[in-house]
Amino acid sequence: MALSRELPRPFPDWVYRSLRAIAHVINRSYWRVTVQGPPVPASGAVVLAPVHRSFIDFFVVSEVTRRKLFYMTKEEMWSSHLLGRFLDSTGAIPVHREGADRQSVARSQAVLDQGQVLVLFPEGTRRSGDSVVDLHEGAAFLATRTGAPIVPVGIAGTSESQPLGTKLPRPVKVRIVLGEPLMPPARTEGGRTPRRVIRELNEQLRSELQRVYDQARSSL
Repeated sequence: MALSRELPRPFPDWVYRSLRAIAHVINRSYWRVTVQGPPVPASGAVVLAPVHRSFIDFFVVSEVTRRKLFYMTKEEMWSSHLLGRFLDSTGAIPVHREGADRQSVARSQAVLDQGQVLVLFPEGTRRSGDSVVDLHEGAAFLATRTGAPIVPVGIAGTSESQPLGTKLPRPVKVRIVLGEPLMPPARTEGGRTPRRVIRELNEQLRSELQRVYDQARSSL
């Protein structure tokens, strides 16, 4: 079966801008979000790779750029038809987390090939604790396939706002620290990237994520 590279169909621009404006007010007033670090590239494909400690990470990461965001998120979020349609409209891409999901990879690559911003949580799911370990290789793989830089994003405070098992987030300070974009190596003439190169980029991402996460936590 052929893989679809059709992008999610987002809301009209004015609706999306309105939703982002509402999110901005909530982020700045309820969680007092601040952002430090180099700016996200203003144009071209970018992979935003945040740490993941709370469900609200999806919400607060929108503060790092005004550009349109496409998210990779677990397919279980589509269990509700109404929520699924809303997610489709906001540019979310469902991911089957058990094993390789070629369809989500194809759609994510299409986002980057069109010069858009893709949010991908390289830890794969919400984690706990202060250590960044065992990253999935999706961010490194897509970066090497498309040439998109990876921006490491440390987010601190969200685990205190909404720990695992709680339903309603509390108003706490949230700090976001951005790392310098990690540039993938140039592809070979054959177009294939050795697994070694992907693993090395993934380890570089892990190290930088740990650094910006530590910096974000220390600034709370």
